[in-house]
Amino acid sequence: MNDLTDPVLLTIAGCEVGFWVLVAGGLSLRYLVRAQRLSTLVLAAVPGLDVALLAAVALDLHSGGDVGLAHRLAPIYLGVTVVFGPRLIRWADVRFAHRYADGPAPVPVPKRGPVRLRHEWAEFGRWLAAAAIAGAVVLVLGFTVADAGQRDELFSLFKTLGVITAIWLLTGPVWYAGSARGASSG
Repeated sequence: MNDLTDPVLLTIAGCEVGFWVLVAGGLSLRYLVRAQRLSTLVLAAVPGLDVALLAAVALDLHSGGDVGLAHRLAPIYLGVTVVFGPRLIRWADVRFAHRYADGPAPVPVPKRGPVRLRHEWAEFGRWLAAAAIAGAVVLVLGFTVADAGQRDELFSLFKTLGVITAIWLLTGPVWYAGSARGASSG
């Protein structure tokens, strides 16, 4: 099957588009229409996209689908949206409030210093939580709906999670810790 027509990959793309449509719609309702309750309901629908993605992956595996890139990407996407999604919504909310409701201006993260380093460690911690969720999803799918061959293919995701974690650690907190030491000694 062509990856561009893979139903799981299309579901991931649909979930991403749906996420931003719900966020933009919910915040527009909140700040432009002043419909607080309706805004809250729209934003509360965001986790439904994660459920839809999980169901699409499980259904595809259960029906004997070959494990491809999309099946390994879906748990990562799911973990990232569960952990980083609320933060992205807050990020957008601050900007909407500033632009349309005279809210305070967004406060940028400094490019250097201890605040930046704490930020990098916090983001890395969030990634670890997202990776743990992705791993748990893979285990659940692997032992509930996947056959033995699919399970082996799914479990190859653990290596990918390890590589992403190492890269994130080195290019995030370790990088900023090193640059902070270099800046303070210079």
